[in-house]
Amino acid sequence: MSDQASPHFGAVERLVVQVLVDNVSDQLSTQPEFVKSERECLIEAGMAEWSGETICCAHFGLSLMLTVHRNGSTRTLLFDAGPEGYAVHRNGERLGTDFGAVEAVVLSHGHWDHAGGMNRAMEMIQEAKGGQTVPWYGHPDMFLQRGVRRPNGEVLAFAPIPSPQDLTTRGAEVRCSAEPQTLLDGLFYLSGEIPRVIPYEQGLPNHLRRTAPEAEWEPDPLIMDEQFVAVNVEDKGLVVFTACSHAGVINVLTETRNAFPEIPIHAVIGGFHLSGPGPEKIIPETVADLSRFDLRWIIPCHCTGYRAVAALLNDFGEDKVVPGAVGKRFTF
Repeated sequence: MSDQASPHFGAVERLVVQVLVDNVSDQLSTQPEFVKSERECLIEAGMAEWSGETICCAHFGLSLMLTVHRNGSTRTLLFDAGPEGYAVHRNGERLGTDFGAVEAVVLSHGHWDHAGGMNRAMEMIQEAKGGQTVPWYGHPDMFLQRGVRRPNGEVLAFAPIPSPQDLTTRGAEVRCSAEPQTLLDGLFYLSGEIPRVIPYEQGLPNHLRRTAPEAEWEPDPLIMDEQFVAVNVEDKGLVVFTACSHAGVINVLTETRNAFPEIPIHAVIGGFHLSGPGPEKIIPETVADLSRFDLRWIIPCHCTGYRAVAALLNDFGEDKVVPGAVGKRFTF
């Protein structure tokens, strides 16, 4: 059930974030106390022999399972589903993920690296729930076809994301809105469209969309269908989930602060999209402006890029920056 958005939404006692899909696999690096490595998560799920067949598959995309604990009960939301069904299925099985616990699904925006695994994820949810349907949230514009214009002028089309009909036949109650709202009895906040107020965050200038297969491609640099999710953790503050930050991670955090000025922002986790010829140019400004939010943790994933991760570590250090990776589990 979705509720009206409010400047106050419910605080939870604990938040557990299981990374189902990410670009990177990192089995061995030491982790802060609140992070469990992929290998440890796999052992916990029953892995008796460590091999290429028993570990997770890294892939270009993102999928996070978010579970909150409050008053002795749990609520679980799936945030994105990675680039294809194989990755979310394989990784979910190896990590022992309970897809039957999922009560709501959010697709952050209409790109294949977040939506390509959605049909399979919905099938797994429906199978685990015995055919029960679940609410599925997105933006009404996310189903338009996307692409990018290459330097030679040619258009590289993106694979279409699952249609509302595809999703409905797999147990989704499709609910699309551009407005902010709270989900699952007010324990998750879904942003709606993100205002663009930071001058240097201009999206992707070569990004395109079209309304039908035979229609002309038209500029779509801002990718306004993107939304973020936030959770309020008691005695810590807001944990913000930004899948790709096409709006710009500073715009995302600015909107978070504007929506909840009285709640500190504890952490930001997701893709910051600071890779590629255009986005890499704004790494210095982005890193500098992140200091304005007094974040306890910065967790770059997916499309952030190695140059931005290096810059973040250089400025903030390992006491604040923990790169994401497939199979990792974060507990706030």
